Amino acid sequence: MPPQLTGAGQNPSAARPSKESDVKIAVCIKRVPDTEARIKVAGDGAGIDAAGVKFVVSPYDEFAVEHALRTKEAAEGGEVTVLTVGESASGEQLRAALAMGADRAVLLKGQPTLDGLATAKALAAELKEGGYDLVLLGMKAMDDDNQQVGPMLGELMERPCVTVVHDFELVDGGVVAHREIEGGAEVVEVPLPAILTMTKGEFEPRYPSLKGIMAAKKKPLEEKDAALGECRVEVRGYTPPPERPAGRIVGEGVDAVPELVRALREEARVL
Repeated sequence: MPPQLTGAGQNPSAARPSKESDVKIAVCIKRVPDTEARIKVAGDGAGIDAAGVKFVVSPYDEFAVEHALRTKEAAEGGEVTVLTVGESASGEQLRAALAMGADRAVLLKGQPTLDGLATAKALAAELKEGGYDLVLLGMKAMDDDNQQVGPMLGELMERPCVTVVHDFELVDGGVVAHREIEGGAEVVEVPLPAILTMTKGEFEPRYPSLKGIMAAKKKPLEEKDAALGECRVEVRGYTPPPERPAGRIVGEGVDAVPELVRALREEARVL
């Protein structure tokens, strides 16, 4: 069934809040360096130096977790499962999502890769038998910015996928997604089960409470080997950006304007 499009701001006639208490949502998250961390290239040149770097849930994935929790709360029941593909250290980010309110977590153990298809295949192998109504992801990971895994999951699992969604509502047998497009907004209705990739919406991700942090320690976190298969992308090296050249003073006051304009036009070529 192809997506049904409606005009921005309109409400499809079928759009009625779902109250099904058995809604099952999976949220795929990724462990990434803190966006404020100072990144250094590792000694071998093929990775980053992780010493002293704080790792977090990718911010767009946090929006996905928040929307999943709000959907569960609106449905007055259900289950939210968080998944990630990564090494053992990624369990920390899964516990953070559990502390926010997710019910269970699955760590698919394997070496993280820039090959979005390999990651999508590993996630699809785990998700296809889970009976999930919705699979949510951030629209992109903050470290690689690829925006690939969500649409690839849609193809692998033969489910409709809507990208860059900032809000959605469950309807009878479907989901109405509000997505951002250049110069406006678009409303798309697709049948369940479906896949959505989330961007920043009206709600900020909630902070885990002390009660939530304590409860997360008792929630199930299952570890499995990831079915990554062949990785077709290899990182051969990272190179830091070149240092900026030192600035120069072209003069003082209004007398400097002609030389400044000349330098911007002839040297910097920005005019």
